[in-house]
Amino acid sequence: MEMNATYTSLVAVGDSFTEGMSDRLPDGTYRGWADLLATRLAARTHDFRYANLAVRGKLIGQIVEEQVDVAAAMKADVVTLVGGLNDTLRPKCDMGRVRGLLSEAVEKLAPSCGQLVLMRSPGRNGPVMERFRPRMEELFGYVDELAARHGALVVDLYGAPALGDQRMWDVDRLHLTGEGHRRVAEAVWQALGMDPEDDWRAPLPPALPPGWVTRRIGDARFAREHLGPWIGRRLTGRSSGDGRPAKRPDLLPYQLPPES
Repeated sequence: MEMNATYTSLVAVGDSFTEGMSDRLPDGTYRGWADLLATRLAARTHDFRYANLAVRGKLIGQIVEEQVDVAAAMKADVVTLVGGLNDTLRPKCDMGRVRGLLSEAVEKLAPSCGQLVLMRSPGRNGPVMERFRPRMEELFGYVDELAARHGALVVDLYGAPALGDQRMWDVDRLHLTGEGHRRVAEAVWQALGMDPEDDWRAPLPPALPPGWVTRRIGDARFAREHLGPWIGRRLTGRSSGDGRPAKRPDLLPYQLPPES
């Protein structure tokens, strides 16, 4: 990868991870690693353009159907694709179908852009992670195969222990905090050949584990606010992204936020 390359456009494709949950801004909207990356790239390039097609809750089939052709037509310098993890977290998952759809997405996106970026997604340490680890690792192994076949970059977030630290995850236990998203942005930034600004793999400082009462309170809140609604959506065939538009559906000039 060329160091300090110039990129004039970025298109992000995926689900809630790329939409930016749970990096919440004061106005209630989500920022996330893709917005942070766009801000840093835009600061280096005049008339930088950015689109984020990601929508929370999307399965890989929906990403292929709703986002991939749109992204390919934009002919961006950089396209990021992260998908399939929602499929692996379902009680029933046809991994052969997931691999086929992911392959279809990469085959369309890779030749349409200057650089395709894939990821091995991070996972929160805990019992849920252990239950679904075999599927996730099967998915990530195929991501590596596709990248080698099509000249894509792979950002290995899964291989960074710091991103598995429970303190990097929101109370819903599914989405990264703002610090987690900041580290992902730094990881992609470096993968694109930019000079490092910090060590995104650095472990968090040691901390005392929470006591039994604190853990039980957290478990109860998680079950009430997140697990229950998630189960309800699964039982009724609904998704958190149903009817929700992409946050930046068009590849347009990106205005730097005031704090940048």
